[in-house]
Amino acid sequence: MPVHAEDLPVTAAVADPSPPPGLVVTGRYDQRPGYGVNRPGGSASWLFTFTLGGRGLLRQGAARARAGAGDLVVLAPGTGHRYTVAPGTESWRFWWTHCQARPSWTTWLAPYAVSDGLYAVTSVPGAVRGRIEAAFGRMLADSTGPAEGTEREPDPVAVAHGCLARELALCALEEVVLLAAGGARTPPAAADADARVRRAEELIAADPGAPHTVRSLAESVALSPSRFAHLFTLRTGRSPMRALREARLRHAARLLEATDLTVERVAAASGFCSPFHFSRVFRARYGVPPGAYRAGEGR
Repeated sequence: MPVHAEDLPVTAAVADPSPPPGLVVTGRYDQRPGYGVNRPGGSASWLFTFTLGGRGLLRQGAARARAGAGDLVVLAPGTGHRYTVAPGTESWRFWWTHCQARPSWTTWLAPYAVSDGLYAVTSVPGAVRGRIEAAFGRMLADSTGPAEGTEREPDPVAVAHGCLARELALCALEEVVLLAAGGARTPPAAADADARVRRAEELIAADPGAPHTVRSLAESVALSPSRFAHLFTLRTGRSPMRALREARLRHAARLLEATDLTVERVAAASGFCSPFHFSRVFRARYGVPPGAYRAGEGR
């Protein structure tokens, strides 16, 4: 059964969280002043928004981004956020999707990081906006919809049920991210900062299970911990510890796919001291516990 905008609360609270990361939920809204969603505890899933008209204002922690027509703004899970129709604007028309982002997407979004977990891809060329809108339309069509032969109600929202629908939706969203990030004007980069950040990323990738800390990574590139953390977050859109956790989870996923190591040994080999903590963060990342992932669920 489809879910429609009028069935959803206007303002989210702790007791009314975002969709879980295992779901792919897509919608198209046309909102007026007064609309807003506030999640002080953050979201369990990523939120992708693509503005069609009017303006929106999105905040992640202390950072903010204004979204105008043709802008893709993305909020990562884990940090309190809120979004509203921008003050002084008559409406905000936008596509949105809640889901678990694929790991490669953060690399494409990184040059457009406003802060740790907030990405604003602006200046998307008009030539690709139609393709982006069409991709969102496919996501909606491939997800749960109204009965055959009926028309959709205004502001539809749909959930991608089943493995095929989820994969089709995620492939369409990947197209959105590629088109937006590939076509937009990339912000200028500082070459010296990039080299040090790249070196730290290489150290993490080479051995994600090592006992890396902000201090040890900073020392490896001859920076103070505070300066290193600032540069790393600025250039990658993630804090060093968030990047390390993602690398460890990717490493753990590969071990589950390719070896018969126990979950406890996979946790230890990936840098997690506690198998219970590992199982919790793995499930939050992939939507299923490690054992179910090894059995083929969530992939």
